Amino acid sequence: MDYIIENPQIAHFFAGKSDITKGLFNHFMSQFETCGPISLFPTKTMIAITAGTPDSRRIAWVSQFGKNFIHVVFPFKQLYPDNLCFIKMGQIPGSQQFNHHFRMYNNEDVNAEVKKFMRLAYNTLQ
Repeated sequence: MDYIIENPQIAHFFAGKSDITKGLFNHFMSQFETCGPISLFPTKTMIAITAGTPDSRRIAWVSQFGKNFIHVVFPFKQLYPDNLCFIKMGQIPGSQQFNHHFRMYNNEDVNAEVKKFMRLAYNTLQ
């Protein structure tokens, strides 16, 4: 499925981006959709991924669209430091939210460990 074409409200995020970036986004979204129904909700600077409908809770954000990568942030209620997939993790000051940053360069980057965190984000009430 081409999530960009299917969701014209997010197309502007991909203006001038490479086919690599578009392909990575589509692959990531198809893998996330194996957890259950998802929706995409554009914000001013990023695309929010929600469980179910666009007004549902946000379970991740695609925050950067590079020439050959996408950058995804997963918000969790606790830190998961024992992993190999996140390039940065940190607590939002004054909150119980811990953002976990994942950068995807290849389809293979969405491995079993990343899929485990996708399911955790999908199934955990924030």
